[in-house]
Amino acid sequence: MNRAALFDVDGTLADTNHLHVTCWWEAFRQAGHEVAMHDIHRAIGLPGEDLLAHLLGEDRDTDADGRLTAAHDALYGTYFDRLPPLDSAADLLRELDGRGWAVVLVTSARQAELDALMKALDADDAITATASADDVDEGKPAPDPVHRALGLVDAPARGSVFVGDTVWDMQAGSRADVACVGLLCGGIPGGDLEGAGARAVYRDPADLLAHLDASPFGDTGGLHLPGG
Repeated sequence: MNRAALFDVDGTLADTNHLHVTCWWEAFRQAGHEVAMHDIHRAIGLPGEDLLAHLLGEDRDTDADGRLTAAHDALYGTYFDRLPPLDSAADLLRELDGRGWAVVLVTSARQAELDALMKALDADDAITATASADDVDEGKPAPDPVHRALGLVDAPARGSVFVGDTVWDMQAGSRADVACVGLLCGGIPGGDLEGAGARAVYRDPADLLAHLDASPFGDTGGLHLPGG
């Protein structure tokens, strides 16, 4: 029976959340919207249409959604050749792959962006499959992306683990009945991640790798708090 190690990418394996914040902020500014960067940051991880609804409201002019998304994508695309992976991200994926886990990336990124992220991670040899926003009708926090990822490697929810950095990741994983691990490197407080379903919280991929045996990936499980 396969065990799936599911990973969000932005903010979890790549240090890109604040690049997204800046690009969305500029896209909103160009369209005449004043949206605080703090609020944008809290919405990162949602698919584009859901992010716009979360920040601008359901009663917004949805005809403008395409222009806003295109502006963000064009701005973010200028970083494609220098997206920064987080420390030990590739090492973590390779360690899990070596231990027999089927590593699957689960992301709200669309395919072009995912291709750039995978190039930055440089860990294709450890990645079994990817599930992007293009593959499902409803993105996080719905469980659909997690269900899709499990199906790609024929793995049950029980025994699988989802690692992410946002409350949307934790909610999606919890709704799919997989164990959730939260990382602080995306900028969301640990208490928020735990409240959304994180069974354990770590600083970043390097911290999770250093404590892998005591994490939900190990035999003992348990909770590790940063600095603990």
